[in-house]
Amino acid sequence: MQEERERRPETPAEADGTTGLFTALGKMLKLFREQKGLTQKEFGLLVGYGPDAISSMERGVRLIRPEVLEKADAQLEAGGVLAQAIPELREAMSRARTRHPEWYRSYAALEAEARELHFYANQGVPGLLQTEDYARAVFSRRRPLLDEETIEKRIADRMARQQIFAKWPPPMCSFVLEEVVLDRPIGGRSVRETQLKQLLQVGGLRSVEIQVMPTGIEDHPNMGGAFNLLTPQKHPQVAYTEIQEYPRLITDPEEVRKIVDRYGMIRAMALTPKESRALIDKKLGEL
Repeated sequence: MQEERERRPETPAEADGTTGLFTALGKMLKLFREQKGLTQKEFGLLVGYGPDAISSMERGVRLIRPEVLEKADAQLEAGGVLAQAIPELREAMSRARTRHPEWYRSYAALEAEARELHFYANQGVPGLLQTEDYARAVFSRRRPLLDEETIEKRIADRMARQQIFAKWPPPMCSFVLEEVVLDRPIGGRSVRETQLKQLLQVGGLRSVEIQVMPTGIEDHPNMGGAFNLLTPQKHPQVAYTEIQEYPRLITDPEEVRKIVDRYGMIRAMALTPKESRALIDKKLGEL
């Protein structure tokens, strides 16, 4: 019985080999980097990523973008070994959504193909905006506790979702964050600082608008919790909520209309994207 459990794949990614591919590519990347005598920081400068991101790629926790693999092949003089894996990597990336828990997959599939994405967050930074360290702090402190393997898989899933920002054409995205989300030091001062910088970076994309709802607002139009709005390809707009790990995908047109109306009021009352950037900059300066 124990041997059967050990042989049985725990996730669809393990079953279809996606996890194994990411892990193998990460090990190869590390081997070629070390043969070249480069540190993770030095190599990161060559391909446009920080040392933490390179570490995650080498451990198979974070997806290696095809363009990174192509640059790595040239910079590390891998002789085409890394570049040859790009077709398999692209195929694996298209299957990445299957690594989400069963209950999440219908939403994950919609998010991956959406033309528009809108988020209201009142507790923490939405997953699409999270840094890896922020995500790790969130999953590490969940109750009941998650084992280390599950934590790493959840982080990989979360980072994989952020690939939508690199799509062309990209989905139009908007986020409204309660000011307390910026102030809550999830993971500590350093993690918070990096996360605020991430908000500025992603908020600078042409396809993304980030707004902050000031804590001092007296007449708040939404006290019912966080929600997401998605407009999938060739499908009507839907809404998604998750309270205490109870997910709900809302497709009823009237229900969705009410949430859309509420979101419009929230955006109108929040700071503009420019004012929000200034506030985030101010909070960074105070750290």
